[in-house]
Amino acid sequence: MKHSPALLVSAPASGQGKTTITAALARLHRNQGRRVHVFKTGPDFLDPMILQQASGNPVYQLDLWMGGQVHCQQLLYQAAETADLILIEGVMGLFDGEPSSADVAAIFGIPVLAVIDATAMAQTFGAVAHGLATYRPELRFMGVLANQVASASHADMLQESLLPDMPWMGAIFRDKNCQIPSRHLGLIQADEINDIDQRLNRLAEHLSKTALNTLPPPVTFTAPNVASSTLPQTLKNVRIAVAADSAFSFVYHANLSLLQAMGAKLVTFSPLNDTALPDADSLYLPGGYPELHLKKLAANHIMREAIRDHHAAKKPIVAECGGMLYLLTTLTDSSGQQAAMVDILPGQAVMQNRLVNLGLHSASFPEGEFRGHTFHHSQLEITLETFSLTQPTRKSLRPEPLFQKDKLTASYIHWYFPSNPAVAAALFQP
Repeated sequence: MKHSPALLVSAPASGQGKTTITAALARLHRNQGRRVHVFKTGPDFLDPMILQQASGNPVYQLDLWMGGQVHCQQLLYQAAETADLILIEGVMGLFDGEPSSADVAAIFGIPVLAVIDATAMAQTFGAVAHGLATYRPELRFMGVLANQVASASHADMLQESLLPDMPWMGAIFRDKNCQIPSRHLGLIQADEINDIDQRLNRLAEHLSKTALNTLPPPVTFTAPNVASSTLPQTLKNVRIAVAADSAFSFVYHANLSLLQAMGAKLVTFSPLNDTALPDADSLYLPGGYPELHLKKLAANHIMREAIRDHHAAKKPIVAECGGMLYLLTTLTDSSGQQAAMVDILPGQAVMQNRLVNLGLHSASFPEGEFRGHTFHHSQLEITLETFSLTQPTRKSLRPEPLFQKDKLTASYIHWYFPSNPAVAAALFQP
């Protein structure tokens, strides 16, 4: 077993400031010379980019549905081997979702910090904090932090609203210089924010004046009781080219780690900027923002032709969401600008001004069930016959089509490869 201070940062709802506070905590303790490992609960790509920038270490998902409890336990145990602090950012509100952030905290015994946006709030702050702390008594509730506080007198009012046994962790006052900008899918990608480090350091300075300047209590992490954690080398020496630039950046670190653990050799390339496709047996086209780079993607004729040649050679391609849109005949952004794409998949997609589909999904492959999530704003029109439909976790959600064309597998789903390594290996095997 391993021991490490750990904290789960949650809130009563989305939009309360979980990401900024978690990032500020990571930067605060990193600046004090500590090694900080950060995790994100739930299927998210943008928040982890900010958290990675803040901590200086890769950010992995802790998702009990996509990865399973044993997988999450293994990730935490590995982090505890080297971490001076483990931070976990929750998803939505503390008790939202099945499983929820509260489930993660309860299963692994991790203390919970509640971040509450106190804008337009006074004594009700204490009631919200009390509800979060007592709704599930088995949780280790460490205290509450007030965010977006207007003044010192406002902070006093909030603190006075707490019941005597509720720990007050401090107040973060409004500061527009600390805000992290966003767009339709969430926060702006970290590498697009020129002054991201200045913002993070300023946030860390604010937190240094609160009780969070000291480490949370230690948590004991144990290795999962599994017969063997060694993966079969089913991708030994298979060269996989992974698209990685500002148009294709939505990829789980766990996916890449798994491919490498199964023996694959990974090489990155940029569909935006490169004029040649790397020598590769398989391609991985993750999601991202191709709609923001239509002209540049369309103008890179050499790359589009190289990907068509790769497919014509019957070599595997795995395309997720934005990666799938790139393989269509055309893609149209929300302003009506249309551009030619790779044209392997016969169809088009048009960006909408509203969310089209989201949620956790699974799909059946010959090797078993594969899990992931969908979150997109585009409407797809395609003439290719659907290979199968995904199964959403909730009946109210809409299934997503899966497409297979020769050795290409494409869908809106962002797959979580550790959910079934055998499926992942089969998709990339030449």
